[in-house]
Amino acid sequence: MAHAYTPGLKVTECTNLRVRRILPISGSVHVEKGQDVQAEDVVAEAQIPGNIFPINLANLLATAPAELQNCMKKEVGDRVEIGDLLAESKGIFGFFKTQYHSKSAGVLEAVSKITGQVILRGAPIPVQVKAYVTGKVVDILPEHGVVIESTVAFIQGIFGIGSEAYGPIAVACQTPDEILRAKHIKPEMSGCVIIGGARMTNEAIAKAVEIGAAAVISGGIDDQDLKNILGYDLGVAITGTENIGPSLIITEGFGDIAMAERTHRLLCSHTGHAASVNGATQIRAGVMRPEIVIPLDQTHSSDTIDEGVVEGILEPGVTIRLIRDPYFGRIGQVATLPSEPQVLGSGSKARVLTVTCENGEEILVPRANVEIIAD
Repeated sequence: MAHAYTPGLKVTECTNLRVRRILPISGSVHVEKGQDVQAEDVVAEAQIPGNIFPINLANLLATAPAELQNCMKKEVGDRVEIGDLLAESKGIFGFFKTQYHSKSAGVLEAVSKITGQVILRGAPIPVQVKAYVTGKVVDILPEHGVVIESTVAFIQGIFGIGSEAYGPIAVACQTPDEILRAKHIKPEMSGCVIIGGARMTNEAIAKAVEIGAAAVISGGIDDQDLKNILGYDLGVAITGTENIGPSLIITEGFGDIAMAERTHRLLCSHTGHAASVNGATQIRAGVMRPEIVIPLDQTHSSDTIDEGVVEGILEPGVTIRLIRDPYFGRIGQVATLPSEPQVLGSGSKARVLTVTCENGEEILVPRANVEIIAD
């Protein structure tokens, strides 16, 4: 899926969203232009060739590679199941024959008279692309995918882990400054996108995993809790392939940070509504953000739709968030905006600003390393 993102935190109550749902290889598209689709509908599918299982059969049968073909009990193209007799040596005067029963299932793809190896190819691996959002197919990309348009409430977080997830919204924390604890996670929230408030605790995440939640959204997370959940230090990376159970999204930053009131209010206003969530994040470049997408019904008229970006002007006093290491996730206010480019510690020259962080520390960072937070 691809979105054309522009700088600035996005929290929009009603926007037109177009998403491209593309297969990694050529395949088939299952829907038509103009068709209405649900978020979990499969819109395109492809088959990736199965795994290869090489078997050094000549050695196993103690026969010459050139003679292997005469020992085969299956022909190229035949289906082979586990336990099937694949080959049998000629033995001596019809005695002392050696048999090989396959330890893998697949299709016999090749028998080499040079190496004495045979190749089994496992079953094709299906790759499915779901619609991700409930909406209308507005374009078909033959053999590759579709473009889907939907009217949605759209919220972009600062960091996430885990891939696409779907479920109804369930509110666990009634205020944006309430810490999300295990006691807030109820069994009836199984399969739901759970909305917290401030920091999501390690215990709350463990409870969400236990009950089978689809996703957990909250204002912040402790770095050590994240490390405990994953079992390793994430560092600077692209996330989205983690498989801990629910996808996790933090909307504000690392630490005990309350969710923005506007974000919390918007999420709570859609309690019980279906939501699509994607935790994939690209930390280093800041061009891929986790997101929550809530399809809206057709009662939202076009004149209420905005462009989906909360924008502002960088000026002293504006609240911003840092989106690059080593200060990733910190929140502060613009203190000064030097007019001339300055040399950074790396030796490069860039336009900068000074930020007064919440703890009072003042730091100098490139202007490209921040985003404006709008209440």
